[in-house]
Amino acid sequence: MKILSVTVPCYNSAEYMSNAVESLLPGGEDIEIIIVDDGSSDDTAKIADDYAAKYPTIVKAIHQSNGGHGAAVNAGMENATGMYFKVVDSDDKVGEDALLKVLDTLKYFTTEDTPIDMLISNFVYDKVGVADDKKKVMSFEGIMPQNFVFDWEITSHFKPGDYMLMHSVIFRTQILRDMDLKLPRHTFYVDNIFVFEPLLHVERMYYLNVNFYYYFIGREDQSVNESVMVKRVDQQLSVNYRMLDFYITNKSEIKKNKRRAQYLYNYLEIITTVSMVLLLLDGSREAIDKRTALLEYIARDKMLYTKFRFGICGTIMTLPGKSGRLMSLSAYKLAQKFYNFN
Repeated sequence: MKILSVTVPCYNSAEYMSNAVESLLPGGEDIEIIIVDDGSSDDTAKIADDYAAKYPTIVKAIHQSNGGHGAAVNAGMENATGMYFKVVDSDDKVGEDALLKVLDTLKYFTTEDTPIDMLISNFVYDKVGVADDKKKVMSFEGIMPQNFVFDWEITSHFKPGDYMLMHSVIFRTQILRDMDLKLPRHTFYVDNIFVFEPLLHVERMYYLNVNFYYYFIGREDQSVNESVMVKRVDQQLSVNYRMLDFYITNKSEIKKNKRRAQYLYNYLEIITTVSMVLLLLDGSREAIDKRTALLEYIARDKMLYTKFRFGICGTIMTLPGKSGRLMSLSAYKLAQKFYNFN
């Protein structure tokens, strides 16, 4: 069995996918690189096959009809043979020294009777035009303990901007299989589901304070580009609604652990706030109606609605009238500048 399976979802990624794959190859035989060609029309399939031919014991090439990022991650999970599982997007990369430390750490836990469920590491916002020494590092130092296994009760309070993204986490593969995680097809922003639903099943964690993942930001067509997100707001809402359903359906189980419940609610609040901001940025009558529909959907659970509606984010995002919406957007722009998010 491999220690770590890494899925690299690719769609027309020929121009840059080699950077991701090459950054993973120093892992040698401990790593399994699963390149998923998600119905590409450029040379992605050929590049994937070339890597699989050159490194037959390390690289797998999977070809499928286009299903979107979620479908590519699903294919990776289905074909993974490693004890642990990670996603590295085709326009991102990992640091070599950090990769070797991650593999050494995971290798140790493969020999334990009770292995960890999730390893957390730092990621870097690899933003175009920003010098290396100025790039923002998302570290969990001071939030999570270092050098020993811990559970949710040991974590500190997560502040805004401190949340774990797909770039931060490596899950034990069996957890994802036992819960039968399936991400939706033809939908952007499914990474939020990937770092939300599995946490209900995570108990044993380990934080490795290394800058492992380099998250590229800068392409004009990138899914996290603000103008692109406004155009794709329905996909953001689809993810938001699924997360709300999961939270409400599993509320009794979530509430059993106070610290985890706090984290999951805070993350859900952030995703809901993002949805409302995008609808405000759209500004059309249809978008305002969708904003109202989202609030009405949350109101199915009175306690959840009260907590969101009268919390800081909910209060700011639901200010009445045109002037209220302008104030909401001003608050968003201020937070965007302060927390340096894209």
